[in-house]
Amino acid sequence: MERNGVPVLESSTTPDTVAVALREAGCAIVENLVPVETMERVEAEARPWLDATPTGPDEFSGHRTRRTGSLIARVPSFRPLAIHPMVTGVLDQALGDHATNYQLHLTQVIAIGPGEPAQLIHRDQWAFDFFPFPAGFEVECHVMWALTDFTEENGGTRVIPGSNHWEDKLRPTADETVPAEMPAGSLLFYLGSLYHGGGANRSDEVRAGINVGYTLAWLRQEENQYLACPLDVARELPDDLLKLMGYSRAAYALGYFGDTQDPLEAVRGAPAGDGSRGFAADVSAR
Repeated sequence: MERNGVPVLESSTTPDTVAVALREAGCAIVENLVPVETMERVEAEARPWLDATPTGPDEFSGHRTRRTGSLIARVPSFRPLAIHPMVTGVLDQALGDHATNYQLHLTQVIAIGPGEPAQLIHRDQWAFDFFPFPAGFEVECHVMWALTDFTEENGGTRVIPGSNHWEDKLRPTADETVPAEMPAGSLLFYLGSLYHGGGANRSDEVRAGINVGYTLAWLRQEENQYLACPLDVARELPDDLLKLMGYSRAAYALGYFGDTQDPLEAVRGAPAGDGSRGFAADVSAR
């Protein structure tokens, strides 16, 4: 099914099917993936931090928009969402073709307040100093968890389906976009090469979503996870989440510490034993 040209899939859909739709359209919605109660719990834990967050300093960030990060440390109920099987299952295909592993790029509640105008249409991969990645070489994928309903009126994310196949550094207008409308508890996937932007909030309510970015592990993270999540909190997290945050080697040797130890050892205090392959094995696999 499609809505406004955006593929919309049921929560029972396999990650494989979602990944196919994502590759083609550059975006895809999985409706009602988690109960609304889960979103309410996340919102309640994030609320004190969100209330303390100032609105954006410029038009791109949004003068009526709050962007609250460090969600791994601050919002325990969010952590399972970062490694949700639907998310990692899709990422394994969307990003796994181009690198040994991928990482958490950023975690952020985006709350667009009433009266906020539409955001500039952009590609998220421009964050890497506008580097011209080859067409079809996907280095980044984001998800947006709907804390509230996403509608055209309240500033639901606007996308241009299929624009992941377009040339880079274009300047599309809002008229070329469509709203990614979905109920609370749903999930929007979109590639870093997709032209998109936050919508104008013409309602009386705040539109809130959880923006979580993932990138190839050899790229720098937008949100520094080692500073965003204190070590005492990191020690309480499961290994799969720690590895996704960056406590793992990218490719063969990127990110080690000391005498070529795996970064997970810095948290656990013992050899990670993650079965990392040697460099010769990596070369042979290519």
